[in-house]
Amino acid sequence: MSKHHQILIIGGGNAGISLAAQLMRKQPGLDIAIIDPAEHHYYQPAWTLVGGGAFNIQNTERDEASVIPKNVTWIKEAADTFEPENNTVKTAGGNSFTYDYLVACPGIQLDWDKVAGLKETLGKNGVCSNYRFDQAPYTFECIKNLKPGKTALFTNPATPVKCGGAPQKIMYLAADYWRKHGLLKDITINYTAAGGIIFGVQKYADELLKVVKGYGINLQFKHNLIAIDGQRKEATFAVTDAEGNVTNVVKKFDMIHVTPPQSAPDFIKKSPLAMEGNPLGWIDVDKHTLRHTRYANVFGIGDATNTPNAKTGAAIRKQVPVLVEVLLADIAHAQTTATYDGYGSCPLVVGYGKLILAEFDYENKPVETFPFNQAKPSWLMYQLKRRLLPWLYWNRIMKGTP
Repeated sequence: MSKHHQILIIGGGNAGISLAAQLMRKQPGLDIAIIDPAEHHYYQPAWTLVGGGAFNIQNTERDEASVIPKNVTWIKEAADTFEPENNTVKTAGGNSFTYDYLVACPGIQLDWDKVAGLKETLGKNGVCSNYRFDQAPYTFECIKNLKPGKTALFTNPATPVKCGGAPQKIMYLAADYWRKHGLLKDITINYTAAGGIIFGVQKYADELLKVVKGYGINLQFKHNLIAIDGQRKEATFAVTDAEGNVTNVVKKFDMIHVTPPQSAPDFIKKSPLAMEGNPLGWIDVDKHTLRHTRYANVFGIGDATNTPNAKTGAAIRKQVPVLVEVLLADIAHAQTTATYDGYGSCPLVVGYGKLILAEFDYENKPVETFPFNQAKPSWLMYQLKRRLLPWLYWNRIMKGTP
């Protein structure tokens, strides 16, 4: 195996695979390698639907080998150390690889251990999360088995998270399930979120507040989950009041869906690629060109960067063509005006067969694709998420085709 590659990509998820595929389609002679130890590749956006009983978890998983683009080298190891001054990446297995250009897109890390007791009780005692392949089906078990008179909590942490609407989406599906089964009026639903608003784009926030009211959901902002006692069915939140004072508050639950705190992977946090002084360790890139702020031949895309957009697959879909143009221009010693405008999309499932398609840019201004008001819940947009987007992911995005 060659130890030097023209373009070395860290991460074989959505960003890494789609970038490699598009580069090879544009310029088939490129020497590209992907470093990633994963056995499996997941279509994670469907895990919300799995948790709501509306999608088969097995259809979200494929072998990683099946998505590696043709003529791209797969280095099945874990990246460990970066030496950008020497154009070198070292793996956990002790191997060193050099590059002309490096693209870091390792995805986001789920910090389960940042909530005391969570790892010990996840998957039992009514503690569930759609943020893991092996746990998403248990969410639906919790929803189905919740009895009248019980309390369900849905958390959202203080960190950015991948698919920022996911903590709410499963809550709306659960509420709709209980409504359909005549249980909604007898179940207490609390949305316990560390933030202070329902959604960052006002147009969609206004509609989501109507959804919340319709389901009778209690909004409890400035509630950051810090501990869970599964056996006692107690969750502890650090609650911030209007004056900024923080008090620990214990809440009882019968079911709790946890969105874990998230950050850049630890091997990125400790590297020279990370933002200086940032505890979450995001890769420090220019938000328009995706080029690293300190290393001209290093780039970053996807959830682990510090770009202030929503961390979604839709953002990656817009970032990748920009980076393709920037990389190919660099290789050709040419100029390009390609820039990323911060586009993000959040398909907000608000019930079975109902979806608000939020699309927006860096300025949190709506940039909608369809010729109708996407803030209104739509059956058609639900079918887009349920049926079309998974097909597009496996058959177009992973293959680098439009």
